[in-house]
Amino acid sequence: MALAIGDAGGVGPELAAKLLAHDEMKDRDVIVVGDARVLRMGARHAGVDLDLPVIAADRLGKGLPAGRVMVDLANCPVEGLRLGASSAEAGAASLQNFAAVLRLAQAGLADAVMFTPFNKHSMRLARPAYVDEIGFIDATLDASRSGREFNVLDEVWNARVTSHIPLRDVASRLSVERILDSIRLTTEVMEGAGKAAPRIGVAALNPHAGDGRNFGDEDEDIIAPAIERAAAEGLKVAGPIPSDTVFVRATRGEFDAVLTMYHDQGQIAMKLMGFDRGVTLIAGYGFPIVTPAHGTAFDIAGQGKADLGATLAAARLGFDLAKLNPVRGEQRPLQAGWAAQPVGASTLAAG
Repeated sequence: MALAIGDAGGVGPELAAKLLAHDEMKDRDVIVVGDARVLRMGARHAGVDLDLPVIAADRLGKGLPAGRVMVDLANCPVEGLRLGASSAEAGAASLQNFAAVLRLAQAGLADAVMFTPFNKHSMRLARPAYVDEIGFIDATLDASRSGREFNVLDEVWNARVTSHIPLRDVASRLSVERILDSIRLTTEVMEGAGKAAPRIGVAALNPHAGDGRNFGDEDEDIIAPAIERAAAEGLKVAGPIPSDTVFVRATRGEFDAVLTMYHDQGQIAMKLMGFDRGVTLIAGYGFPIVTPAHGTAFDIAGQGKADLGATLAAARLGFDLAKLNPVRGEQRPLQAGWAAQPVGASTLAAG
């Protein structure tokens, strides 16, 4: 696993240190990417001792060392760093760390990518064109297809058709093809995770699934036809189901996943069910990308209070998915200066 240290002003360094010190991780192969000074700071906050060999980025161009190793990008001095606040310095380091771990997986040197929480405001201070993780991944990997975010709990998975866009734009972004593609990708990813023929409940957009067009036409004109086409392909799908009941039905065992139309339609339910266990999985790129589903928690940064639960759950999921779908084997050489290569100035549109 290639692990990027998240925003240095938040709980990301502490969580990275706690994770690496956890008994489950001591025999895992992990490439930690970031500033060694930031990881040492996180270890102090966490009250743990870490003993990781530290190497320069160009060392990986000569082969992958076994076991755990820290790739020191020396990109975020801790002197003068203000904990509990966003900053361009922390944002720039987060972006570099993230791009680096993505390139390691793309080169076949890692089977999974993980990051501790980023702060989007910090990242936009450093890179105003930054929209969200998927757009950045697309630009970094020059991806031919955008991935999707999934929120994962033991009880149920949540996928979504749109993500980081204003609520007022959701209806205009929906289409039969986009919803059908989301159903197909959800099935593909869950089957890749070992869940054969997953049952997917598709959430309606409008209250009461439009109530016979009294509250909008999208459910009948866009969502229902996509579900019909998916069912015709043999996929296990039902809906559109009012969003105030679809998660109730899922947690009672009727569905393995819920496909929602927009970000908070699913996030609220998932975080209510398991805030300290929730994992965000970004899939569709050939290797899993995982992170805890919570944010940088600026209010407790540097206090040693960060709960490891969701971070540990993310690591477990990343390793489990990597076992099922390893990407190593056909390693491609890293170019000189690979960790400092800039990402294109533009990213694909959010949503």
